[in-house]
Amino acid sequence: MANNLRRGRPPTGRAQTAAARMRRYRARQRAAGLRVATRWRPVTSATLSPGLLKHRVIEARSLAMHCLAAQKISDHPRLLDAIRGTLTRWRSRYGDRVPRALDEWQGILDRPWPEIAALITDPGESATRLRQSSPFAGVLTQSERRRIYEAFRA
Repeated sequence: MANNLRRGRPPTGRAQTAAARMRRYRARQRAAGLRVATRWRPVTSATLSPGLLKHRVIEARSLAMHCLAAQKISDHPRLLDAIRGTLTRWRSRYGDRVPRALDEWQGILDRPWPEIAALITDPGESATRLRQSSPFAGVLTQSERRRIYEAFRA
């Protein structure tokens, strides 16, 4: 019965020590051209140009605005209808040549609210790209936008 309670792979008798596994792992990393990071290096002005820094501040500001918008929509779900109306107006301006980003937003706004909220507050690359053409800007008041802009000066 003790054999029936065993979990995982059956033993082969060729198990490696943790140190041997780590050596093999590091050898694979070196072969792939990756270096081991052994110490933290602060970001300096030499590694982060002013333009890149400003761009990151703008992305962080956009994420903060969308987090606040998601909170407001969670409190007042009817605001989502206004956003859908904004997107419909934007799409009508282009006729048959609707930009791909607006098509993406249309597909996103057809989803349930929890999925939309997760996407607009995602810090990942895809969501960051989509926030550059977001229909959610109209949800925030002028004072809310001003407060976020003051917090994220570029």
